[in-house]
Amino acid sequence: MNNVLDFINSHRDDYVAQLETFLAIPSISALPEHAGDVRRCAEWCVSELQRIGLQHAALHETPGHPIVYAEWLGAPGAPTMLFYGHYDVQPVDPLELWETPPFQATVREGAIYARGAADDKGQIFMHLKAIEAHLSQHGVLPINVKVLLEGEEEVGSANLDTFIAANADTLAADVVVISDSPMFDRDVPSICYGLRGLAYFQIDIRGSSTDLHSGSYGGAVANPALVLAQLLAQMKDKAGRIRIPGFYDAVVDVTPAERAEFARLPFNEKRWAREIGVPKPFGESGYSTLERKWARPTFEVNGLLAGFTGEGAKTVIPAVAMAKVSMRLVPDQDPATIGQLFEAYLKKLTPKTVTVKVTHMHGGKPWTTGFDNEWVQAAGRAIERGFGRQPVFVREGGSIPVVSTFQQVLGLPSVLFGIGLPGENAHAPNEWLDLSNFHNGVLAAAYLYEELARARQQPEA
Repeated sequence: MNNVLDFINSHRDDYVAQLETFLAIPSISALPEHAGDVRRCAEWCVSELQRIGLQHAALHETPGHPIVYAEWLGAPGAPTMLFYGHYDVQPVDPLELWETPPFQATVREGAIYARGAADDKGQIFMHLKAIEAHLSQHGVLPINVKVLLEGEEEVGSANLDTFIAANADTLAADVVVISDSPMFDRDVPSICYGLRGLAYFQIDIRGSSTDLHSGSYGGAVANPALVLAQLLAQMKDKAGRIRIPGFYDAVVDVTPAERAEFARLPFNEKRWAREIGVPKPFGESGYSTLERKWARPTFEVNGLLAGFTGEGAKTVIPAVAMAKVSMRLVPDQDPATIGQLFEAYLKKLTPKTVTVKVTHMHGGKPWTTGFDNEWVQAAGRAIERGFGRQPVFVREGGSIPVVSTFQQVLGLPSVLFGIGLPGENAHAPNEWLDLSNFHNGVLAAAYLYEELARARQQPEA
Protein backbone atom coordinates (compact mmCIF):
# COMPACT_ATOMS: atom_id res chain seq x y z
CA MET A 1 0.00 0.00 0.00
CA ASN A 2 2.91 2.37 0.64
CA ASN A 3 3.77 2.63 -3.05
CA VAL A 4 0.14 3.50 -3.82
CA LEU A 5 0.23 6.27 -1.22
CA ASP A 6 3.58 7.52 -2.51
CA PHE A 7 2.20 7.62 -6.05
CA ILE A 8 -0.83 9.64 -4.90
CA ASN A 9 1.21 12.10 -2.86
CA SER A 10 3.72 12.65 -5.67
CA HIS A 11 0.96 13.50 -8.17
CA ARG A 12 -1.01 16.07 -6.17
CA ASP A 13 -0.28 18.94 -8.56
CA ASP A 14 -1.01 16.76 -11.59
CA TYR A 15 -4.40 15.84 -10.15
CA VAL A 16 -5.41 19.49 -9.79
CA ALA A 17 -4.40 20.25 -13.38
CA GLN A 18 -6.32 17.22 -14.65
CA LEU A 19 -9.37 18.15 -12.59
CA GLU A 20 -9.29 21.62 -14.14
CA THR A 21 -9.70 20.00 -17.57
CA PHE A 22 -12.71 18.01 -16.36
CA LEU A 23 -14.28 21.12 -14.81
CA ALA A 24 -13.80 23.15 -18.00
CA ILE A 25 -16.53 21.19 -19.81
CA PRO A 26 -19.87 23.03 -19.32
CA SER A 27 -21.99 19.89 -18.92
CA ILE A 28 -25.20 21.68 -17.89
CA SER A 29 -27.89 19.05 -18.32
CA ALA A 30 -30.82 21.43 -17.76
CA LEU A 31 -30.07 23.63 -20.79
CA PRO A 32 -30.67 22.21 -24.30
CA GLU A 33 -27.96 24.44 -25.78
CA HIS A 34 -25.40 22.50 -23.72
CA ALA A 35 -26.47 19.03 -24.89
CA GLY A 36 -23.30 18.77 -26.97
CA ASP A 37 -21.18 19.72 -23.98
CA VAL A 38 -22.87 17.07 -21.83
CA ARG A 39 -22.02 14.44 -24.45
CA ARG A 40 -18.47 15.74 -24.72
CA CYS A 41 -18.11 15.40 -20.96
CA ALA A 42 -19.40 11.82 -21.11
CA GLU A 43 -16.87 11.06 -23.82
CA TRP A 44 -14.13 12.61 -21.67
CA CYS A 45 -15.14 10.29 -18.81
CA VAL A 46 -14.99 7.24 -21.09
CA SER A 47 -11.52 8.24 -22.29
CA GLU A 48 -10.28 8.79 -18.73
CA LEU A 49 -11.69 5.48 -17.49
CA GLN A 50 -9.96 3.69 -20.35
CA ARG A 51 -6.69 5.54 -19.70
CA ILE A 52 -6.50 4.57 -16.03
CA GLY A 53 -7.04 0.89 -16.87
CA LEU A 54 -10.75 0.09 -16.57
CA GLN A 55 -12.35 -2.19 -19.13
CA HIS A 56 -15.46 -2.00 -21.31
CA ALA A 57 -15.67 1.78 -20.84
CA ALA A 58 -18.44 3.04 -23.09
CA LEU A 59 -21.35 5.42 -23.56
CA HIS A 60 -24.83 3.99 -23.22
CA GLU A 61 -27.53 5.99 -24.95
CA THR A 62 -30.76 6.99 -23.21
CA PRO A 63 -33.68 9.14 -24.40
CA GLY A 64 -31.80 11.97 -22.67
CA HIS A 65 -28.10 12.32 -21.91
CA PRO A 66 -25.81 9.27 -22.10
CA ILE A 67 -24.76 7.05 -19.21
CA VAL A 68 -21.13 6.02 -18.81
CA TYR A 69 -20.18 2.54 -17.62
CA ALA A 70 -16.82 0.82 -17.06
CA GLU A 71 -15.54 -2.06 -14.96
CA TRP A 72 -12.54 -3.94 -13.64
CA LEU A 73 -13.35 -7.48 -12.52
CA GLY A 74 -9.92 -8.97 -11.97
CA ALA A 75 -10.27 -9.84 -8.26
CA PRO A 76 -12.10 -13.19 -8.12
CA GLY A 77 -13.60 -13.89 -4.71
CA ALA A 78 -13.29 -10.28 -3.59
CA PRO A 79 -16.31 -8.00 -3.06
CA THR A 80 -17.59 -5.88 -5.94
CA MET A 81 -18.10 -2.14 -5.50
CA LEU A 82 -20.47 -0.25 -7.76
CA PHE A 83 -19.36 3.38 -7.77
CA TYR A 84 -22.02 5.90 -8.79
CA GLY A 85 -21.58 9.58 -9.65
CA HIS A 86 -22.87 12.22 -12.04
CA TYR A 87 -20.90 14.24 -14.56
CA ASP A 88 -23.62 16.83 -15.25
CA VAL A 89 -23.71 20.16 -13.41
CA GLN A 90 -26.13 22.89 -12.43
CA PRO A 91 -26.70 26.07 -14.49
CA VAL A 92 -24.45 28.98 -13.47
CA ASP A 93 -26.95 31.84 -13.18
CA PRO A 94 -26.59 34.54 -12.00
CA LEU A 95 -23.32 34.73 -13.90
CA GLU A 96 -22.46 38.22 -12.62
CA LEU A 97 -22.04 36.89 -9.08
CA TRP A 98 -19.14 34.61 -10.04
CA GLU A 99 -15.77 36.03 -9.04
CA THR A 100 -14.06 33.98 -11.75
CA PRO A 101 -15.54 32.25 -14.83
CA PRO A 102 -17.52 29.16 -13.76
CA PHE A 103 -15.86 26.86 -16.29
CA GLN A 104 -12.36 28.23 -15.89
CA ALA A 105 -11.23 26.52 -12.70
CA THR A 106 -9.35 28.83 -10.36
CA VAL A 107 -7.34 27.89 -7.28
CA ARG A 108 -7.30 30.36 -4.43
CA GLU A 109 -6.86 30.07 -0.67
CA GLY A 110 -6.60 26.29 -0.78
CA ALA A 111 -9.78 25.67 -2.80
CA ILE A 112 -10.65 25.12 -6.44
CA TYR A 113 -13.53 27.24 -7.76
CA ALA A 114 -15.66 26.10 -10.70
CA ARG A 115 -19.11 24.75 -11.41
CA GLY A 116 -19.05 21.06 -10.58
CA ALA A 117 -16.00 21.28 -8.31
CA ALA A 118 -17.87 19.77 -5.38
CA ASP A 119 -21.04 18.53 -7.07
CA ASP A 120 -19.95 16.09 -8.37
CA LYS A 121 -16.92 16.17 -10.64
CA GLY A 122 -14.31 16.69 -7.93
CA GLN A 123 -15.69 13.82 -5.87
CA ILE A 124 -15.86 11.52 -8.90
CA PHE A 125 -12.32 12.42 -9.83
CA MET A 126 -10.84 11.47 -6.45
CA HIS A 127 -12.02 7.88 -7.03
CA LEU A 128 -10.59 7.80 -10.54
CA LYS A 129 -7.24 8.89 -9.14
CA ALA A 130 -7.37 6.27 -6.37
CA ILE A 131 -8.19 3.55 -8.89
CA GLU A 132 -5.39 4.77 -11.15
CA ALA A 133 -2.90 4.67 -8.27
CA HIS A 134 -3.69 1.03 -7.43
CA LEU A 135 -3.60 -0.12 -11.05
CA SER A 136 -0.46 1.80 -11.94
CA GLN A 137 1.46 0.42 -8.97
CA HIS A 138 0.07 -3.12 -8.64
CA GLY A 139 -1.69 -3.83 -11.92
CA VAL A 140 -4.71 -4.97 -9.88
CA LEU A 141 -7.30 -3.61 -7.47
CA PRO A 142 -8.11 -5.09 -4.05
CA ILE A 143 -11.75 -5.41 -5.12
CA ASN A 144 -13.83 -5.63 -8.27
CA VAL A 145 -15.03 -2.23 -9.42
CA LYS A 146 -17.93 -1.11 -11.58
CA VAL A 147 -18.33 2.59 -12.41
CA LEU A 148 -21.70 4.13 -13.34
CA LEU A 149 -21.77 7.83 -14.22
CA GLU A 150 -24.94 9.60 -15.35
CA GLY A 151 -25.56 12.93 -17.05
CA GLU A 152 -29.03 13.78 -15.76
CA GLU A 153 -28.78 13.87 -11.96
CA GLU A 154 -29.30 17.62 -11.85
CA VAL A 155 -32.56 17.28 -13.81
CA GLY A 156 -34.10 14.40 -11.89
CA SER A 157 -32.37 11.30 -13.37
CA ALA A 158 -35.35 10.61 -15.62
CA ASN A 159 -33.68 7.69 -17.43
CA LEU A 160 -31.46 6.21 -14.74
CA ASP A 161 -33.96 3.88 -13.05
CA THR A 162 -34.89 2.35 -16.40
CA PHE A 163 -31.22 1.78 -17.22
CA ILE A 164 -30.54 0.16 -13.85
CA ALA A 165 -33.52 -2.18 -14.16
CA ALA A 166 -32.56 -3.15 -17.71
CA ASN A 167 -28.94 -3.80 -16.75
CA ALA A 168 -29.37 -5.39 -13.33
CA ASP A 169 -27.07 -8.31 -14.14
CA THR A 170 -24.29 -6.04 -15.38
CA LEU A 171 -24.59 -3.82 -12.31
CA ALA A 172 -24.71 -6.66 -9.77
CA ALA A 173 -22.39 -5.91 -6.85
CA ASP A 174 -22.03 -6.16 -3.09
CA VAL A 175 -22.14 -2.49 -2.17
CA VAL A 176 -22.69 0.90 -3.80
CA VAL A 177 -20.31 3.76 -3.00
CA ILE A 178 -21.43 7.34 -3.70
CA SER A 179 -19.33 10.45 -3.20
CA ASP A 180 -21.77 13.32 -3.67
CA SER A 181 -22.23 14.75 -0.19
CA PRO A 182 -20.46 17.06 2.29
CA MET A 183 -18.59 16.25 5.45
CA PHE A 184 -20.06 17.58 8.68
CA ASP A 185 -17.53 20.42 8.90
CA ARG A 186 -13.94 21.30 8.19
CA ASP A 187 -11.67 18.84 10.02
CA VAL A 188 -14.74 16.77 10.96
CA PRO A 189 -14.92 13.94 8.37
CA SER A 190 -18.19 12.05 8.33
CA ILE A 191 -20.12 9.12 6.96
CA CYS A 192 -23.71 9.82 5.93
CA TYR A 193 -26.30 7.16 6.81
CA GLY A 194 -29.51 8.96 5.84
CA LEU A 195 -30.90 11.16 3.06
CA ARG A 196 -34.16 13.01 2.68
CA GLY A 197 -36.39 12.30 -0.30
CA LEU A 198 -37.99 14.86 -2.59
CA ALA A 199 -41.28 15.78 -4.22
CA TYR A 200 -41.08 18.76 -6.61
CA PHE A 201 -44.01 20.55 -8.28
CA GLN A 202 -44.96 23.52 -10.40
CA ILE A 203 -48.18 25.38 -9.60
CA ASP A 204 -49.86 27.47 -12.31
CA ILE A 205 -52.75 29.77 -11.37
CA ARG A 206 -54.75 31.41 -14.17
CA GLY A 207 -57.33 34.13 -13.78
CA SER A 208 -58.08 35.80 -17.12
CA SER A 209 -57.15 35.08 -20.72
CA THR A 210 -54.71 38.02 -20.76
CA ASP A 211 -53.23 40.59 -18.40
CA LEU A 212 -55.81 43.16 -17.35
CA HIS A 213 -55.65 46.91 -16.64
CA SER A 214 -55.78 47.21 -12.85
CA GLY A 215 -57.78 50.43 -13.08
CA SER A 216 -60.46 48.99 -15.31
CA TYR A 217 -60.69 45.56 -13.69
CA GLY A 218 -59.15 45.88 -10.23
CA GLY A 219 -61.56 44.83 -7.50
CA ALA A 220 -63.81 42.95 -9.93
CA VAL A 221 -61.63 39.90 -10.65
CA ALA A 222 -59.31 37.69 -8.64
CA ASN A 223 -55.61 38.48 -8.90
CA PRO A 224 -53.71 35.22 -9.57
CA ALA A 225 -50.56 36.54 -7.90
CA LEU A 226 -52.43 37.31 -4.70
CA VAL A 227 -54.35 34.01 -4.83
CA LEU A 228 -51.07 32.12 -5.22
CA ALA A 229 -49.51 33.99 -2.29
CA GLN A 230 -52.54 33.16 -0.12
CA LEU A 231 -52.39 29.49 -1.11
CA LEU A 232 -48.71 29.21 -0.33
CA ALA A 233 -49.22 30.93 3.02
CA GLN A 234 -51.62 28.15 4.01
CA MET A 235 -49.04 25.41 3.52
CA LYS A 236 -47.32 26.05 6.88
CA ASP A 237 -48.40 27.37 10.25
CA LYS A 238 -46.45 29.94 12.27
CA ALA A 239 -44.64 27.18 14.16
CA GLY A 240 -43.20 25.81 10.91
CA ARG A 241 -45.46 22.75 10.79
CA ILE A 242 -46.82 21.73 7.38
CA ARG A 243 -50.61 21.88 7.21
CA ILE A 244 -51.27 19.39 4.39
CA PRO A 245 -53.66 16.78 5.87
CA GLY A 246 -51.96 13.41 6.29
CA PHE A 247 -48.51 14.83 5.53
CA TYR A 248 -46.90 13.49 8.72
CA ASP A 249 -48.73 10.16 8.91
CA ALA A 250 -45.78 8.02 7.75
CA VAL A 251 -42.97 10.06 9.31
CA VAL A 252 -40.52 8.06 11.44
CA ASP A 253 -39.24 10.41 14.12
CA VAL A 254 -35.62 10.56 15.22
CA THR A 255 -34.81 8.10 17.98
CA PRO A 256 -33.59 9.27 21.38
CA ALA A 257 -30.19 7.75 20.54
CA GLU A 258 -29.95 9.71 17.28
CA ARG A 259 -31.06 12.90 19.01
CA ALA A 260 -28.31 12.41 21.58
CA GLU A 261 -25.72 11.79 18.83
CA PHE A 262 -26.80 14.93 16.96
CA ALA A 263 -26.52 16.97 20.16
CA ARG A 264 -22.93 15.78 20.66
CA LEU A 265 -21.77 16.99 17.26
CA PRO A 266 -19.63 20.17 17.18
CA PHE A 267 -22.38 22.39 15.80
CA ASN A 268 -22.49 26.10 16.63
CA GLU A 269 -25.92 27.40 15.65
CA LYS A 270 -24.96 31.08 15.87
CA ARG A 271 -21.89 30.56 13.69
CA TRP A 272 -23.95 28.53 11.22
CA ALA A 273 -26.55 31.31 10.95
CA ARG A 274 -23.85 33.93 10.52
CA GLU A 275 -22.10 31.95 7.77
CA ILE A 276 -25.24 31.71 5.66
CA GLY A 277 -26.34 35.27 6.42
CA VAL A 278 -29.64 34.71 8.25
CA PRO A 279 -30.60 36.73 11.34
CA LYS A 280 -31.90 33.66 13.16
CA PRO A 281 -32.66 30.01 12.32
CA PHE A 282 -36.30 29.06 11.80
CA GLY A 283 -38.04 25.72 11.59
CA GLU A 284 -40.49 23.29 13.06
CA SER A 285 -40.99 23.83 16.78
CA GLY A 286 -39.63 21.17 19.11
CA TYR A 287 -36.62 20.21 16.98
CA SER A 288 -33.02 21.36 16.83
CA THR A 289 -31.54 22.89 13.69
CA LEU A 290 -29.70 19.64 12.83
CA GLU A 291 -32.87 17.61 13.33
CA ARG A 292 -34.78 20.03 11.09
CA LYS A 293 -32.08 19.82 8.40
CA TRP A 294 -31.62 16.07 8.43
CA ALA A 295 -34.59 14.24 9.86
CA ARG A 296 -37.74 16.35 9.44
CA PRO A 297 -39.77 16.96 6.26
CA THR A 298 -40.10 20.41 4.72
CA PHE A 299 -42.19 22.52 2.39
CA GLU A 300 -40.26 25.17 0.47
CA VAL A 301 -41.07 27.72 -2.23
CA ASN A 302 -38.27 27.52 -4.78
CA GLY A 303 -39.47 30.14 -7.23
CA LEU A 304 -42.24 32.64 -7.94
CA LEU A 305 -43.25 34.43 -11.13
CA ALA A 306 -46.18 36.75 -11.81
CA GLY A 307 -47.01 39.99 -13.54
CA PHE A 308 -44.73 42.88 -14.38
CA THR A 309 -41.23 42.63 -12.88
CA GLY A 310 -39.31 45.09 -15.04
CA GLU A 311 -38.07 48.58 -14.20
CA GLY A 312 -40.65 51.24 -13.55
CA ALA A 313 -44.40 50.74 -13.11
CA LYS A 314 -47.03 48.90 -15.10
CA THR A 315 -50.48 48.67 -13.55
CA VAL A 316 -51.66 45.22 -14.57
CA ILE A 317 -53.47 42.32 -13.00
CA PRO A 318 -51.46 39.34 -14.22
CA ALA A 319 -53.32 36.64 -16.10
CA VAL A 320 -51.16 33.90 -14.58
CA ALA A 321 -48.96 33.27 -11.58
CA MET A 322 -46.52 30.42 -11.14
CA ALA A 323 -44.63 28.87 -8.24
CA LYS A 324 -42.16 26.02 -8.02
CA VAL A 325 -42.33 24.20 -4.70
CA SER A 326 -40.57 21.24 -3.17
CA MET A 327 -41.00 18.99 -0.19
CA ARG A 328 -38.06 17.19 1.37
CA LEU A 329 -39.26 13.87 2.75
CA VAL A 330 -38.05 11.54 5.48
CA PRO A 331 -38.60 7.83 6.15
CA ASP A 332 -41.23 6.43 5.59
CA GLN A 333 -42.86 9.12 3.42
CA ASP A 334 -43.60 8.15 -0.18
CA PRO A 335 -43.24 10.89 -2.86
CA ALA A 336 -46.29 9.69 -4.83
CA THR A 337 -48.51 9.67 -1.75
CA ILE A 338 -47.27 13.08 -0.62
CA GLY A 339 -47.89 14.43 -4.11
CA GLN A 340 -51.50 13.26 -4.03
CA LEU A 341 -52.05 14.77 -0.59
CA PHE A 342 -50.50 18.07 -1.66
CA GLU A 343 -52.50 18.35 -4.88
CA ALA A 344 -55.77 17.51 -3.13
CA TYR A 345 -55.14 20.10 -0.41
CA LEU A 346 -54.12 22.80 -2.89
CA LYS A 347 -57.18 22.25 -5.09
CA LYS A 348 -59.45 22.28 -2.05
CA LEU A 349 -58.06 25.68 -1.04
CA THR A 350 -58.12 27.21 -4.54
CA PRO A 351 -61.08 29.58 -5.04
CA LYS A 352 -63.38 29.10 -8.03
CA THR A 353 -62.39 32.54 -9.34
CA VAL A 354 -59.20 31.03 -10.83
CA THR A 355 -58.05 27.73 -12.28
CA VAL A 356 -55.08 25.75 -10.98
CA LYS A 357 -52.74 23.30 -12.65
CA VAL A 358 -50.27 21.17 -10.68
CA THR A 359 -47.34 19.59 -12.54
CA HIS A 360 -45.18 16.95 -10.88
CA MET A 361 -41.59 17.71 -11.88
CA HIS A 362 -39.57 14.96 -10.19
CA GLY A 363 -38.94 13.28 -6.87
CA GLY A 364 -37.22 10.53 -4.94
CA LYS A 365 -37.62 8.42 -1.85
CA PRO A 366 -35.84 9.02 1.46
CA TRP A 367 -33.21 6.56 2.64
CA THR A 368 -31.47 5.45 5.82
CA THR A 369 -29.17 2.59 6.72
CA GLY A 370 -27.71 1.30 9.93
CA PHE A 371 -24.34 2.91 10.57
CA ASP A 372 -23.15 -0.28 12.24
CA ASN A 373 -23.25 -2.37 9.05
CA GLU A 374 -19.95 -3.78 7.83
CA TRP A 375 -19.68 -1.68 4.67
CA VAL A 376 -20.28 1.58 6.50
CA GLN A 377 -17.77 0.60 9.16
CA ALA A 378 -15.22 -0.22 6.44
CA ALA A 379 -15.77 3.23 4.96
CA GLY A 380 -15.31 4.75 8.39
CA ARG A 381 -11.94 3.05 8.79
CA ALA A 382 -10.87 4.30 5.35
CA ILE A 383 -11.88 7.86 6.21
CA GLU A 384 -9.90 7.66 9.45
CA ARG A 385 -6.81 6.40 7.62
CA GLY A 386 -7.11 9.07 4.90
CA PHE A 387 -7.97 12.05 7.10
CA GLY A 388 -6.20 11.05 10.31
CA ARG A 389 -9.29 11.26 12.49
CA GLN A 390 -12.38 9.20 13.18
CA PRO A 391 -15.49 10.18 11.22
CA VAL A 392 -18.78 11.12 12.79
CA PHE A 393 -22.02 9.55 11.55
CA VAL A 394 -24.57 12.02 10.20
CA ARG A 395 -27.63 12.37 8.04
CA GLU A 396 -27.88 14.74 5.08
CA GLY A 397 -30.79 16.99 4.22
CA GLY A 398 -30.40 16.63 0.47
CA SER A 399 -31.65 13.90 -1.84
CA ILE A 400 -29.95 11.25 -3.98
CA PRO A 401 -32.98 9.33 -5.29
CA VAL A 402 -30.93 6.60 -6.94
CA VAL A 403 -29.89 5.30 -3.50
CA SER A 404 -33.39 3.92 -3.02
CA THR A 405 -33.33 2.49 -6.55
CA PHE A 406 -30.11 0.62 -5.83
CA GLN A 407 -31.72 -0.80 -2.70
CA GLN A 408 -35.05 -1.75 -4.29
CA VAL A 409 -33.96 -2.88 -7.77
CA LEU A 410 -30.50 -4.32 -7.12
CA GLY A 411 -30.85 -5.12 -3.41
CA LEU A 412 -27.66 -3.21 -2.65
CA PRO A 413 -26.69 -1.23 0.44
CA SER A 414 -25.08 2.15 -0.17
CA VAL A 415 -22.20 3.96 1.50
CA LEU A 416 -22.07 7.76 1.20
CA PHE A 417 -18.41 8.68 1.14
CA GLY A 418 -18.46 12.45 0.62
CA ILE A 419 -15.63 14.93 1.15
CA GLY A 420 -17.30 18.26 0.38
CA LEU A 421 -17.84 20.97 2.96
CA PRO A 422 -20.94 22.88 4.07
CA GLY A 423 -21.22 26.21 2.31
CA GLU A 424 -19.39 25.09 -0.83
CA ASN A 425 -22.07 26.75 -3.01
CA ALA A 426 -22.88 23.55 -4.85
CA HIS A 427 -25.93 25.03 -6.62
CA ALA A 428 -24.89 28.67 -6.37
CA PRO A 429 -22.26 31.05 -7.78
CA ASN A 430 -18.63 30.46 -6.77
CA GLU A 431 -18.90 26.71 -6.16
CA TRP A 432 -15.70 25.39 -4.63
CA LEU A 433 -13.98 22.29 -3.30
CA ASP A 434 -11.38 22.28 -0.54
CA LEU A 435 -8.19 20.87 -2.06
CA SER A 436 -6.94 19.46 1.23
CA ASN A 437 -10.15 17.44 1.46
CA PHE A 438 -9.76 16.40 -2.16
CA HIS A 439 -6.21 15.12 -1.64
CA ASN A 440 -7.12 13.37 1.62
CA GLY A 441 -10.16 11.99 -0.19
CA VAL A 442 -7.96 10.35 -2.84
CA LEU A 443 -5.99 8.68 -0.06
CA ALA A 444 -9.18 7.65 1.76
CA ALA A 445 -10.64 6.20 -1.46
CA ALA A 446 -7.46 4.18 -2.00
CA TYR A 447 -7.79 2.86 1.56
CA LEU A 448 -11.50 2.23 1.01
CA TYR A 449 -10.93 -0.42 -1.65
CA GLU A 450 -8.54 -2.20 0.71
CA GLU A 451 -11.03 -1.96 3.60
CA LEU A 452 -13.93 -3.19 1.47
CA ALA A 453 -11.83 -6.18 0.44
CA ARG A 454 -11.60 -7.11 4.11
CA ALA A 455 -15.25 -6.53 4.88
CA ARG A 456 -17.79 -9.29 5.15
CA GLN A 457 -21.26 -8.37 4.02
CA GLN A 458 -23.79 -8.11 6.80
CA PRO A 459 -27.56 -7.72 6.53
CA GLU A 460 -28.40 -4.05 6.39
CA ALA A 461 -29.66 -2.73 9.72
